[in-house]
Amino acid sequence: MLASILASGLAAGAIYALVGVTYNTMFSTSRVMSFTAGQLAMLGGVFGSWFMLRLGMPLILGFLLTLAGCAIIGVITEFVAVRPVLKSLEQHLYVLSTLALALIIQQVTAIKWGTEPQPFPRLFGLGSGVWDEKFWLPVVACAATIIGLEYLYRHTLVGRAFLAIAEDNFAARALGLPERNLRVASYALAGVIGGVAGFSGGELLLAFFANGALLNFYGFVPVALGGLGNNRGAIIGGLALGLFQQAANFLVGGIFSSVAVFTLFIIVLLAAPQGLFGSAAARRV
Repeated sequence: MLASILASGLAAGAIYALVGVTYNTMFSTSRVMSFTAGQLAMLGGVFGSWFMLRLGMPLILGFLLTLAGCAIIGVITEFVAVRPVLKSLEQHLYVLSTLALALIIQQVTAIKWGTEPQPFPRLFGLGSGVWDEKFWLPVVACAATIIGLEYLYRHTLVGRAFLAIAEDNFAARALGLPERNLRVASYALAGVIGGVAGFSGGELLLAFFANGALLNFYGFVPVALGGLGNNRGAIIGGLALGLFQQAANFLVGGIFSSVAVFTLFIIVLLAAPQGLFGSAAARRV
């Protein structure tokens, strides 16, 4: 039983962590919490099932088209729900604009895809029991994504430009960095990360339109616990959340596990409002 809790907890936690990184990637260049992050992960599962099961595409092509589709949705998010808000004095309206777009994505998916969970294909056909690929694939995808992001941010000019915008977009613009183009690119990158989350977790979560709302919340919790904008904190928070949730499922079961997650969430935020790995934002003037 312990092995089952660990396997399922780490798998779910890796998916939550990737959604948390999706939140952070969009936030870093816009200072907007886009509540389409969970929808991007949901679309990763839906697109993957559609391309490979319904259209019969091979794994590599289906995977690439899934990431491309999610990247396009990420860019649409920036144009439709974020850019107009950034031009407004009432920038807190992003809560309404991104939530509205998230609901539109969810309802369109329900109409076009269906309201019942659809199967997701086995990708490699490896493993069984607690070593089944549906448990270890999200963990591998999460690790590969973080390694890729670290390389991007530390060893490429585009990645360093992302970091500059995230640190101080006013100073970055003064230095001539194309802030708007970088913001669009970051939303495309966030779409790719969300697509990876949904695609790698497809066997575990299935292709289901309602996964978007679920992942929106469970992906936000690691961000709040780990500290807004802190990807390493989101990874640790996501894995911890997955393990805690699965242990609560085993101990108290069903809906009470969600109550336990909410309780933990509130306790941690009361004790550390900036998150366990976050710090108060400061601006030099």
